[in-house]
Amino acid sequence: MQLRQFSRAFPVFLVILSHVVGAKRPNILFIVADDLGWNDVGWHNPDMLTPNLDTLAKQGVILENSYVQPLCSPSRTAFMTGMYPFRSGMQHRVIRPLQPKGVPTNFTFLPEKLKEVGYATHIVGKWHLGFCNLSYTPLHRGFNSHYGYYNGAEDYFLHDRQYGSSIDGYDFRDNSEPDDGARGTYSTFLFAKRARQIITNHDTGKPLFLYLPFQAVHSPVQVPERFEYPYHKINDRTRRAFSGMVSALDEAIGNITHALALKGMLDDTVIVFTTDNGGRTLYGGNNWPLRGQKYTLWEGGTRGAAFVSGGIFKKTIGRIFRGLFHAVDWFPTLLAVAGHSPENLTLDGMNQLESLTTPYHPGARKEFVYNIDDIDENAAIRVGNLKLIVGKPGPADRDGWTPAPTLADDNEVRFARDEDAGEIHPEPSKRQLFDLGRDPTEHHDLSEQHPFTVNVMYKRLLELTADYHYAYYPDDDPSGNPLYFNRNWSPGWCDAI
Repeated sequence: MQLRQFSRAFPVFLVILSHVVGAKRPNILFIVADDLGWNDVGWHNPDMLTPNLDTLAKQGVILENSYVQPLCSPSRTAFMTGMYPFRSGMQHRVIRPLQPKGVPTNFTFLPEKLKEVGYATHIVGKWHLGFCNLSYTPLHRGFNSHYGYYNGAEDYFLHDRQYGSSIDGYDFRDNSEPDDGARGTYSTFLFAKRARQIITNHDTGKPLFLYLPFQAVHSPVQVPERFEYPYHKINDRTRRAFSGMVSALDEAIGNITHALALKGMLDDTVIVFTTDNGGRTLYGGNNWPLRGQKYTLWEGGTRGAAFVSGGIFKKTIGRIFRGLFHAVDWFPTLLAVAGHSPENLTLDGMNQLESLTTPYHPGARKEFVYNIDDIDENAAIRVGNLKLIVGKPGPADRDGWTPAPTLADDNEVRFARDEDAGEIHPEPSKRQLFDLGRDPTEHHDLSEQHPFTVNVMYKRLLELTADYHYAYYPDDDPSGNPLYFNRNWSPGWCDAI
């Protein structure tokens, strides 16, 4: 049975939930941190100063096996569609600024479904799901408003996006129009302020869906000095500033939840927090003790810090959920929170509301596909505790294990690396097998000892990816140059698919 067939029927739990949701549907705040590593939050690493996130996490359900894609655009595709990115050709890398590409318009987005049951839908922050055609942009994918930027990275203060050595444009919008007034203000502050305004002005007679994908903590590493100072004992400048970026993000989230409380909405708001992929150590992120980082199929690139809190999850206070959860599961799970179902949609995501609200529930998901990429010639699948990787898991310089920088006895930062890993850079045809129950840090490849298991899991991978769509990764189109759009990164230079 293919994974798609598992998600067609929602459990009877929706009927049980009806007395909780009733006529008043809960608000939903869906927060995404960008490039936040496993070891970059206080509940995994006490050196990180994230009091607001820690409180929310401990008042809800911490997801210890929450998986995302190795990179940004694929993860956001999974969040918004409930489908693996390889169903839509979005599985390879990220959308480049001049690339004529977006999530195909025949895919239904989460806010479109929430609108069907009366939600006001807003996005504040980063998009990165396509903008070359207007139909790819947020206002045409189910959102009532968009405040933020289209591309994947930019200056936090100037909001300029450079591409290559000679192309530069401004990328910040208030709905469909460029917002020059944002220039000079740190994006984390801007997004928190707009989120608070949306909450303050919200008509509480209808439910709110606020999608809040922050720019933080993606490179470039930039932060106001007051956030960096509490980490002044960290000698490594990049890690010190990155840690400050995390704390700035935490403060912003605290201010937003305070606005919910002032409006009287906090008790009726479900808060989701997740990263979009693992951290990148070159820019200060850290995934210790997991192996690998952003761009890789290792756990450090795909196992993300996440929790769900508030609303109906207040009854599960202090719970750590160790069942499997994948980025595609947020779509049907949040629809279930809203008392809705994905009618007429076939999803890879599974409704995990019962899993998350029932004590000691093992979880509905037993397997998932990390990714399958015909360009990079790699793939991975997890079934139970077993993980099979086919091909090279990622770039060679992003392998291994890197503890967070700390002050050593000689006052120099040391980056330890564990070399007990067997073959680190296999050929594309190589298959590696790991038992994550016994070896969560992926030190010991078991493929030679268990060839039968490797073959069974490889067959299952092929079954689950039967509807694979080849990666769509077109060449850059110079007609998108900001010079043609008053120096703004703007839609209007490609055909939608």
